Amino acid sequence: MRGTFLVGLTGGIGSGKSTVARMLGDIGAVIVDADAIARHLTDAGGAAMPAIKAEFGADFITPEGALDRKRMRDLAFHDPAAKQRLEAIIHPLVGQTTGEQARQAIDEGHPCVVFDIPLLVESGHWRTKLNRIIVVDCDEGTQIERVMTRNGMALDVVKRIIESQAGRNIRLAAADIVISNQDVSLDSLAHEVAQLAKPFGLSLENWK
Repeated sequence: MRGTFLVGLTGGIGSGKSTVARMLGDIGAVIVDADAIARHLTDAGGAAMPAIKAEFGADFITPEGALDRKRMRDLAFHDPAAKQRLEAIIHPLVGQTTGEQARQAIDEGHPCVVFDIPLLVESGHWRTKLNRIIVVDCDEGTQIERVMTRNGMALDVVKRIIESQAGRNIRLAAADIVISNQDVSLDSLAHEVAQLAKPFGLSLENWK
């Protein structure tokens, strides 16, 4: 019996990576969502909060006790060292939780684990741990339009986020599989995802 297939999923902001992750989950993949884990760690009572408060001070904590994400994002854009200090706190905890969730899925015999990781290419250490890397791709104009519509962010903020991520060509060069999410319907995208996922042990028979 084949073991659990390990897939890395990434893409630039606004690419539709989370949509593809949801589709893979619908056909039986266990999704390990690094962003969701990081948000949980930085919510009120999250495991990262004591260290964040000690490192950055109470000004970066909301009245509810969570990370003030807007204030931290503004600081990180203007001070790369601050971003590195934050990552030094959060990334080890995300890695620990990611590993725990993956091991549980493997122990339970799930056919496929998908690691939904925005900075998979940037991190550099995932290649040897995965059977395949999927990159969800679209052009920068589409990214900007989607994020501004979805999040209400200003154009300059979205552009700074894109610039902070690996370039499109770098992501594509790291991909084993590229899913184009440009000018396609959700139905067409779901069909493509289902076809590509068959070698991972996933099928429409598992559709939730």
